[in-house]
Amino acid sequence: MRFILLFSLLFIASLSFGQDYMTKKNAPGKAMKAYKKINNLYHNRDYDKALKECSKALKSYPKFVTIHKLHIKLYQDLDDKAGLVKAYEGLIAAAPDYSPAAYYSLGMIKNKMGKTEEAIPHLQKYLTFPNRKETYRKKAELVIKNGDFVLKAKANPVPFDPKRMGSNINTPYYKEYLPSLTADGTTMVYTVKERGQEDFYVSQKIGGFWQKGTSMGAPINTRENEGAQSISADGKLLVFTACNRRGDFGSCDLYYSTLKRGKWTKPKNIGEPINSKAWESQPALSPNGQSLYFSSSRAGGKGKADLYVSHRQPNGKWGEPINLGDKINTPEDEQTPFIHADGQTMYFTSKGHPGMGGHDIYYVRKMKNGEWGTPTNLGYPINTTSNEGSLIVSLDGVTAYYASDQHNPLKDIDLFEFELYEKARPTPATYVKAKVRDAKTKQPLKANVDFLDIKNNQSFLKSMTDAEGEFLVCLPQGNDYALNVNKEKYLFHSENFALGEANSIKEPFILEIFLQPIPEAATAPAPPKPVKPSSTPAPPPPKSKPIVLKNVFFETGSAALKPESRTELNRLKQLLTENLGMRIQINGHTDNVGSDASNQTLSDNRAKAVMDYLIQNGIASGRLRSQGFGETQPIDSNETEIGRRNNRRTEFVVF
Repeated sequence: MRFILLFSLLFIASLSFGQDYMTKKNAPGKAMKAYKKINNLYHNRDYDKALKECSKALKSYPKFVTIHKLHIKLYQDLDDKAGLVKAYEGLIAAAPDYSPAAYYSLGMIKNKMGKTEEAIPHLQKYLTFPNRKETYRKKAELVIKNGDFVLKAKANPVPFDPKRMGSNINTPYYKEYLPSLTADGTTMVYTVKERGQEDFYVSQKIGGFWQKGTSMGAPINTRENEGAQSISADGKLLVFTACNRRGDFGSCDLYYSTLKRGKWTKPKNIGEPINSKAWESQPALSPNGQSLYFSSSRAGGKGKADLYVSHRQPNGKWGEPINLGDKINTPEDEQTPFIHADGQTMYFTSKGHPGMGGHDIYYVRKMKNGEWGTPTNLGYPINTTSNEGSLIVSLDGVTAYYASDQHNPLKDIDLFEFELYEKARPTPATYVKAKVRDAKTKQPLKANVDFLDIKNNQSFLKSMTDAEGEFLVCLPQGNDYALNVNKEKYLFHSENFALGEANSIKEPFILEIFLQPIPEAATAPAPPKPVKPSSTPAPPPPKSKPIVLKNVFFETGSAALKPESRTELNRLKQLLTENLGMRIQINGHTDNVGSDASNQTLSDNRAKAVMDYLIQNGIASGRLRSQGFGETQPIDSNETEIGRRNNRRTEFVVF
């Protein structure tokens, strides 16, 4: 309805050319009598009779443009696009030079109806008239420019079978839109508009089914509107939009709230430099929580609303927002960004890139140099000549969610899900969800969490567990990752996630990590008296459980350390350096492939290789022992490759 009203205002404000038509000023008495009758029926909202009288009058007075205009108003009020097309075509046939705006309106309506090939000639005609308003000229030129894209897109539709989400999410008379999802896919937050009021609702997925959505309530929802939002991968941080609140920086600002002990904290303004005097909205947290993407109309952008990113600084504050540049942003609007858990694929809406018309959905990927590539339209019929809203994609890259009124007989906005076609999918990702506890007291610990990309030996993410000792981190397929969890006065814990090969993701990793306190004697300020190192004598009884060095790697069948092992070995060296009274034994183990003798020798040599590395890097030899156990102490079955890999391990114990 707002779409048609725009054309009505434009039409009324348009100039007239030529005089080969009839108006109220020069119409004969019978024609004016017919007009007044129709006008009275219109104001009494007797639209059926008014339309019948219009048809009769226009047969008798086909050039009476005032009745043509009333004919158009009738179809506008009825929200009848087909009738409106007929009415505009009648006006243009009767008086071709009466109103340039009639060509514009007719072209835009036909384009919205999906008849772009018919729309373009009308818009081209509109552009031939002088003194056209700049705003409408640009819009007409954009539809013409997109004409070839529209025709090609319709000729080559992408796979698309949207399914309306159930009645637990969608309601008959309210609007549901702007969804966001936690990494585990079990919590969805979305906006519900009820009688003009926008609030956030949340639904949990249990047993494969979305439960009844419920209001997030206070302090998140207020009597004011709460707009677009983004929930963090672990579901413990919510960033959202609110407008015209006390103490804000501009028209709309970004706010945040954290989940503590099952309750959301009172929202706070995220502050400068993210918020400004301009409009900031539609936030999207990166999967690691260290970057925040959003749309803003601030000065210095490429167009009306641009996409920006702010990165979290080492002190925890957000850095100066960075415009995503000319490849992403255009002179038109760019909005609703979503960053997939692969960290490389972004989905967003735009009016400025080649598209079907209105806001279309696009995807773009990061290149090897870290810059964004060229956006790709998601295609028809996902995109239509109407406006498409935000789109989010599940962790595995297969299921997409978005809001639309195109598949709903009531024409309300509802949430839909569909299988995203393969070319537009991001790299699959999984997540690591863990709880860190004290091995003795079983109490949760606030510990350091460090993920390393093993291939390039660069940090992937550094974080800390929360007050409950928990963390959740998304890991994209395509790389191998090392995890180190450490805390002062505790032995560290390491894990390895081999995701470098295709289809390596099966299930998420759910861990319970117990950190062992360092024995008090090991923290003595002076090192023990050096003794001659030995690889054969039996060690004293161990004082700790074995700590497996899951990121120490050897060449196949050899005791030669791979370069990727250095990070973990240096962590062990640091532990020994910080705890001068600590003495450790390094143990080597193999699987059961090969002879007992060869496995014993290999395990001896591998344990000694680790000990030698530490000695070469400054650790006193008297603090170290090594011993191989061959295949005699398996911790997993040797019947599977994973089991054998687990048995091939290097570990240390504190004694």
